[in-house]
Amino acid sequence: MIAIVNYGIGNLGSIQNMLIKVGSTDSVITSEVTVIEQADKIILPGVGAFDKGMEKIHESGLLQTLNKAAKEDKKPILGICLGMQLLTKGSEEGSLPGLGWIDAFTVRFQINDDLAHLKVPHMGWNEVKISKEHPLVNELTVPPRFYFVHSYYVKCMQLQDELLSCHYGIDFTCAVQHENIMGVQFHAEKSHKFGMQLLKNFASL
Repeated sequence: MIAIVNYGIGNLGSIQNMLIKVGSTDSVITSEVTVIEQADKIILPGVGAFDKGMEKIHESGLLQTLNKAAKEDKKPILGICLGMQLLTKGSEEGSLPGLGWIDAFTVRFQINDDLAHLKVPHMGWNEVKISKEHPLVNELTVPPRFYFVHSYYVKCMQLQDELLSCHYGIDFTCAVQHENIMGVQFHAEKSHKFGMQLLKNFASL
């Protein structure tokens, strides 16, 4: 069973609908501790500001449960968009510490004069490159393309944690993986066949 964590922020229904489309019928949208404890895999969605996301997690009372699932039980966990940024140690967008499950920080796009034609947020479809082999990115049509909406990106301290990269003025990490922890900056649930394959891969882990 896949638990899609409802902590008050995120495209919950869209993610569940995409999972159903790829044949995963055992997902549940939940904020219940017992359901998350029983889940085989966890999806942490999210949209909006970093500090607001962390505040919502604390207010939900789920922090201890999520930490246990990630660090002790080693359940596969997928962060999506803001959910990926919350996996890091912190963000330039706010002051609260993140979950710290990935040795990384969330930083803002710095667009210099030479790149003034590029807008922030980075919005729309963009191709990505696979940085390393992992079951989450198996069978992605080459070149894979995903839908992005973000002003901040994840900067990994350990290069081996980068799973996918993207170019928008600069090369930046758009997906991470360290042991059981995974995250994608793009909206997999809005990325058609590419997002379907990635979510199918996650459900099959």
